[in-house]
Amino acid sequence: MENLSRFNLIGSSPQFQAALRQVEKMARVDVPVLIVGETGTGKELAARALHYTGARAAGPFVPVNCGALTEALLESELFGHERGAFTDAKHASPGLAAEADGGTLFLDEVDALSLKAQAALLRFLQDGTYRRVGGSQSRQADVRVLVATNAALDQLVETRQFRRDLLYRINVLTLAMPALRQRDGDARELAQTFLRRFCHQYRVQRQFHPDAFDYIARHEWPGNVRELENQVHRAFLLSEDGYLRLGTTAPAAAPIQASGTMPYKTAKARAIAEFEQRYVEGLLRCTEGNISRAAQLAGQDRSAFGKLVRKLDLQGMGRVLPNLVNKS
Repeated sequence: MENLSRFNLIGSSPQFQAALRQVEKMARVDVPVLIVGETGTGKELAARALHYTGARAAGPFVPVNCGALTEALLESELFGHERGAFTDAKHASPGLAAEADGGTLFLDEVDALSLKAQAALLRFLQDGTYRRVGGSQSRQADVRVLVATNAALDQLVETRQFRRDLLYRINVLTLAMPALRQRDGDARELAQTFLRRFCHQYRVQRQFHPDAFDYIARHEWPGNVRELENQVHRAFLLSEDGYLRLGTTAPAAAPIQASGTMPYKTAKARAIAEFEQRYVEGLLRCTEGNISRAAQLAGQDRSAFGKLVRKLDLQGMGRVLPNLVNKS
C-alpha cells in the first residue's frame, strides 16, 4: 500500500488503514466520490490523496467550501459569469469548473448548495457542460468531481433539501473517514506527530507531560484530528516548563476573584489581559524572542505585535530570553 502520510493521512489503526486502502482503490478510477465523515476527520486530505495518486495528478486540484459562499454567489463561483450578469459583475469570470479543467473539483460541504445550484451541478455531472451566469453559450470542462459532507444526505433528500437524482450522481463511490474515537491508538500517534512538527517549526524542544497521554486516551475528540492538532499546538505555545499539558492535565487557572464581587466588564478585561500575557509569552519563548516570527505566527503586523509586547511589559523576559525585544 502506498504511503499516504505525505498527505498527512497518518494512523496505524485497522479502522484507518481500511479507509486508506479504499483511497488507493478509488484513486484508480475516474468517477465521482462522496467522502463522508464528521468535521475534522480529514475529508479534504483524502480528496487530495485521491487526486494526486490518480490519473489526474498533473492537473489542478480546486477545492471549494460550499458552506462559505452565499447562495447568490455559489453558482457564479462554480460556473463563472458574464460581464453585467449582476450588479458587481464588471468583468467576466470563467468559474472554478473551468479552472479545474483536466483535474479535480472538490466540493466540500456539498449539502450547503442551494437547490438551484444543485440542478446546475447535476447538469454538469451528466455531460460536463455548463453555462456561465448571464450567458447563453454552453461550455465544457473535463473534471473529476469529489464531494464531501458531514451531513446525512439521505435524510436531506427525504426533507427535500437535497436532490435525490444528484445524490445518485455524486454517490458512485463512497469513502467513509472514521472518527478519531473509532481509531484505536491513532490519537497518541497523531499527537506525537504534531509535537515533532511543532518542535521543528518553532525550533524548540518540548515533550508531553506523562498525564497528557491519559487525557488523549480518555477524551472523545468530538472535533477529531483538527481538535487534537489545535490542542497540541495551544499547549505547545503556552508551555512554561517544557511540558505539554492537555485538557484536564493542564493546571487550573487561579480564580480572578471571588464570584460576584467584580463587575462583568472588569472581569472580562482581566481575563483577556491574562490570556494575552500567556499567549504572547508562549510565542516569544517558542521563537526565542524573534518578534518578527512571533508576529507572523500570531497573524499580526510586526509593528502592532511589537506594541503589544511593550504594552505587556515583556521586555522583562530578557532574563529568560536575552535581548528579547532587540531580536527581529
